[in-house]
Amino acid sequence: MKIDEIAVLGAGSWGTALAWLWGKNGRQISLWGHNIERVSRVQKTRENSDYLPGLKLPASVRVTSELRDCADADLIVFVTPSTALREIAIHLREVIGNVPAVFLSCAKGIEHGTGMRMSQIVGEIFPEHKVAVLSGPNLAVEITHNLPAATVIGCTDLDCVTTLQGILGSPRFRVYTSREVTSIEVGGALKNVFALAAGISDGLGLGDNSKAALVTRSLAELVRLGVAMGGTAHAFYGLSGAGDLIVTCYSERSRNHTVGKRLGRGESLAQIGASMKMVAEGIPTARSAYECARRLKIATPIIDQVYAVLYEQKEPTVALEELLNREQKAEQL
Repeated sequence: MKIDEIAVLGAGSWGTALAWLWGKNGRQISLWGHNIERVSRVQKTRENSDYLPGLKLPASVRVTSELRDCADADLIVFVTPSTALREIAIHLREVIGNVPAVFLSCAKGIEHGTGMRMSQIVGEIFPEHKVAVLSGPNLAVEITHNLPAATVIGCTDLDCVTTLQGILGSPRFRVYTSREVTSIEVGGALKNVFALAAGISDGLGLGDNSKAALVTRSLAELVRLGVAMGGTAHAFYGLSGAGDLIVTCYSERSRNHTVGKRLGRGESLAQIGASMKMVAEGIPTARSAYECARRLKIATPIIDQVYAVLYEQKEPTVALEELLNREQKAEQL
């Protein structure tokens, strides 16, 4: 499998960081964004000031708002909001022709209504193509500061995932491989919901003991629902499960943690949304995860309370009290 050109679809913070990471050594990268005004500004300044101010994109990164410019890439990477991925993939299908591209999904979410993972959507639209997934404890700004990080790429095709590891990995961005595609995607999606809960805990000033308990029980809940969704229990203790959960629940750079913290301090979701340029994937994923849990008949008390805060206007303090007043029982992991 030969990969000479990479197209990154999605010019937010993570997409921009990946384009920089993979392009800084001269590899040809196309970075696509849907916002024509922002793309034009980045083309002129070589800086995506809305998301990663101060980061200069190398000359090998071509910035475009035309999907057609990405149609000839050997590797096409989806770094779009989960709610937009299906629409963008359909538009891409109209221009891609017969190019035997490999697809890599870095989008983290579960589709509302269908319960489909992002790679399932891509596979449905491009049934003849190989589809891999990438997820891990990867904060975009730390990647661009050249701080060490690790991630995991999953694919059922061993040759494909090994090739991607060799191309996309580096000493400062260690890439591990796995065939646990479902577990990687579910872990990467659900952790955002629990990060909202952790942020609410911090916003309410509940302390470190409470947060440690919350994150531990979140992992148990993630595994429980993740296995019911087709994942493998042990895989959720890896980079895209426990690893991603830890960084997203504890980092002040996590947008989902930030949204939760502001909710805990009394701001409304509308106020928070109006002030943010970035997408907090935990918001739509909370609804999808809640639906999946109901359909699969899985107990998800933390997800349920986050859903209620986001979509039923439940006060965070009331949600907390209901969690604390649950019947005490034996610990189950």
